[in-house]
Amino acid sequence: MAKGKKRKFGNFRYPMAVLDKHSDFLEIKVLEYRAPGFESSGEGKSFSLKASSDTLGKNKEDILGTIILPVPQTITDSNGVTWGENSLNGLAAKGLGIAGAIMSADSMKEAGTELTEQSKEAASTFLKDDITKQAINAQFASMAVNALGGNTTSGSILARTTGSILNPNMELLFGGVQLRSFSFDFDFAPRDEKESIEIKKIIRAFKVHMNAKRTTQDNGGGSGLFISSPDVFQLTYKTGNKDHQFLHKFKPMAMLNMAVNYTGAGTYATYDNTSPVQLKMNLTFQELNPIYSEDYDGVDNPDGGTGF
Repeated sequence: MAKGKKRKFGNFRYPMAVLDKHSDFLEIKVLEYRAPGFESSGEGKSFSLKASSDTLGKNKEDILGTIILPVPQTITDSNGVTWGENSLNGLAAKGLGIAGAIMSADSMKEAGTELTEQSKEAASTFLKDDITKQAINAQFASMAVNALGGNTTSGSILARTTGSILNPNMELLFGGVQLRSFSFDFDFAPRDEKESIEIKKIIRAFKVHMNAKRTTQDNGGGSGLFISSPDVFQLTYKTGNKDHQFLHKFKPMAMLNMAVNYTGAGTYATYDNTSPVQLKMNLTFQELNPIYSEDYDGVDNPDGGTGF
């Protein structure tokens, strides 16, 4: 393949029936992947990272090809974020406060002064409480026992001696975002030779563009020590030439897996041109970037469907 040459294939469609303005279908555009890279906002401004979905802007206009398939029989979307339990007892919180005061000091001398004053204040506060005294003693007792080969904690010692434990101040805290995955099942049953050839081209197109590319001198990639990312896919539910007004949207996605069953009818049977009479194809995609609240154009947007 010549350097810079894109493997464009045009448009494929199944079934090959005429589409009108009321036809619902799934449009799959194949895009050349572009790495997100890094972006600095300049002196005095925050550092930000580009997202793959943003860097694909131009590639969405210069597509490698389009595949139009029927809307799957099962349509679902699932949005999720990660939350997790987190605890911080009072002793640990006071320790963090002391550490923060030391770190914000302007000099080593000031840091030493802060450490002394904060420690005295903490000791004065904690030692007024009998249970707190026992908690501190339990900490030293557990260290001594474990040094002799034991396996105990200060919390268990405190519970055994006082019937109390340190208040964990349990909270559910936000832990991160998630990438959405989608799986689609399609049934192919060619009605004539032309449609069977179209199905073969569709399957081959997915196989070609989901796989990585070897970089060699022949295709302008150099010594062949590296491989390039596969192409990616932009999926859109459509009604005629417009986006579907209810179903969810997708961000650009990578294809993780493709499986084709050439005996979809449960037995091996072909037409005269060797095309199977029925095939089943399963495609699994994952979005390149997470969904954020800013990706939605507000709540009251009648033309935006249900959003991502």
